[in-house]
This record gives sequence, C-alpha cells and structure tokens, in this order.
Amino acid sequence: MDLNTVWFILIAVLFSGFFLLEGFDYGVGMLLPFLGKNDDERRLIINAIGPFWDGNEVWMLTAGGAMFAAFAQWYATLFSGFYIALLLMLLALILRGVSFEYRSKNDSLKWRNSWDWAIFIGSLLPALLWGVAVANIIRGVPIDADMNFVGTFWGLLNPFGLLGGLAALAVFALHGAIFLALKVGDPVKTRAHNVGMKLWGVAVVLLVLFVAMGYLTTDLFKGLGPNPGLAAIIAALALLAAGWLLREERHGWAFSMTAITIIFTVFTAFIGLYPNVLPSTLNPDWNLTIYNASASPYTLKIMTIVALIFTPLVLIYQGWSYWKFRERLTLDHKMKY
Repeated sequence: MDLNTVWFILIAVLFSGFFLLEGFDYGVGMLLPFLGKNDDERRLIINAIGPFWDGNEVWMLTAGGAMFAAFAQWYATLFSGFYIALLLMLLALILRGVSFEYRSKNDSLKWRNSWDWAIFIGSLLPALLWGVAVANIIRGVPIDADMNFVGTFWGLLNPFGLLGGLAALAVFALHGAIFLALKVGDPVKTRAHNVGMKLWGVAVVLLVLFVAMGYLTTDLFKGLGPNPGLAAIIAALALLAAGWLLREERHGWAFSMTAITIIFTVFTAFIGLYPNVLPSTLNPDWNLTIYNASASPYTLKIMTIVALIFTPLVLIYQGWSYWKFRERLTLDHKMKY
C-alpha cells in the first residue's frame, strides 16, 4: 500500500470521526428549541454537549488540514468550487459558537430564546451543507482539464445533493436525540427518546432513497476500486439495530449503532470513490485522483511520521474528556450556559 492510499484512508477516518462526534452536536442543536420547554431544560440540553462541541470541531480542521497537505489539488478544487457553501457553513458555525457563549449573558428570556434559535440555525445549516457536499463529491462536479471547478453554487443543489443533505439532517438529528436520551435525565430524556423513535423511521427512508439514487445515477458502486457494498450493508444493519435498541430503551447500544451507521456510510462513500477523490462530470479523464492531486512523496512521508506521533495523543486526550464528563445530567446540576 503506497502513502497516497494511506493518506486517503486517514482522511476517510478523520471525516468519519468528525461526522460521528460533531453529528450528535448538530443533532442536539437542531432539537434544542423543541425538546427544551423552558430555560432550565434548554440549559440542560446545551450543557450535555458543553464539554465536547468545540473539541469535536477540531476533527473538521484536522481533516481539512490533512487534505490540504496530502492532496493539495483536491483541497484547492473542492474549496474553490464549494466556496459559497463553505462560507455559509463557516458563518453558521461562527453564529453557533457565539450563541453558546452569549445566551446566558443576560437573564431576559427573549434574549436567551433568540440565541437558542441561533444555535438551531447554526447546527442545521452545517449539517445540511455537509450532506450536500458529500453527495456532490460522490456524484462528481464539473472539473475541466486544468483541474478547475467550472460549475456554480446552484449546480450543487441538484436532487441527489439535496437528498444527501436531508439524509444527513435526519441521521444527525437521530444521533443527537439518542445522545440526549443517554446523557440527560427526565423530562428531557423521555422527550428525546420519543423524538428519536420518530426520527429513526425518517432516517431509514431517506438513507435508503439516497443509496438507491446513488446506485442508479452515480458510479458509487461501479468505481475502479473495491466495491463499497459491504460497508453499506454494515451501515444499514446498524441503523436497523439502532431502531430496535431504541425501542428497548437501550440508549447506549443504540448510540453505538448510529455511530457505526455514520462511520460506515462515510466509508461507503470513500471506498466508492477510490482511487478518485473528486470525479469530473465533464470527462472521466479529468477526475482528480489520489495520484494526480497528491503532494510529493517526501511530504507524505513527513506527514506520516508526524501523524504517528501526535494522533494517539489527541485520541487519548479526547477519550479522557469523554470519560471525565460521562455523568448523566439532571436539572439539579449547576449549569454553565
């Protein structure tokens, strides 16, 4: 296995970790105005993700940095082509981060409700846009012979892209609902469980439609690399198991199953792409691959050494933070936000 393939796999792992962890963050933010019936309950919901949300976003930065260093042409074409979408995502994330910090600066309920809806927007928009982005990466975008994106923002909002966005919203909302059922006490726990039961059916339908449309209209299962069918089957079985476990109120195992669904859905996309990183809809010869979009072998070698040293340290620290803040929260806890 060459270093180009190694770094393609590492970026897939980074994005799967990001969607796994930030996915329940987004889900909790989207559910905040609906599950919290008063200010204390909304503070409880926000505090459930308070120790984690900013650390989870580091996975996105790391994935983007790895893409920039290992596959600079992929990064350049993707970020220039998706510029407006990524700018909207960045603004939403800024709004979200500010909202967490400012909602409790004033005792006015109107003030706090406004910031709660800002958290909702700042969670929904990135989740939607990430789904649209991944769907378009799978589908391919207009890339010319010079590796330049020649499409428009509106071209990204095609039916497959929008379906991917809706599927991401449903899965992340389900993931967030199960996290809340696992993390907080009643009455929010019961509401989160009930909402999760409803969201599970929506997520199943949208993911089935997304995979079916991907099979019929893209090369997701027809690429030059390994067939991603096994990864897709694992994701589907995990999602089905999540529904049964949720119904049995085994929220820890249900959360593990939605985590597996997210991870293997990302793996399905990356396996289906390999060895491409960004297909061209204009000419297959203009596809960006792990070879023509790659950095130099020396750069990949140095990055591999650095990753081997620092990645375990980051994983250990983040694992410790989740273990440290594992306690279930109730309305009796002293809350920050």
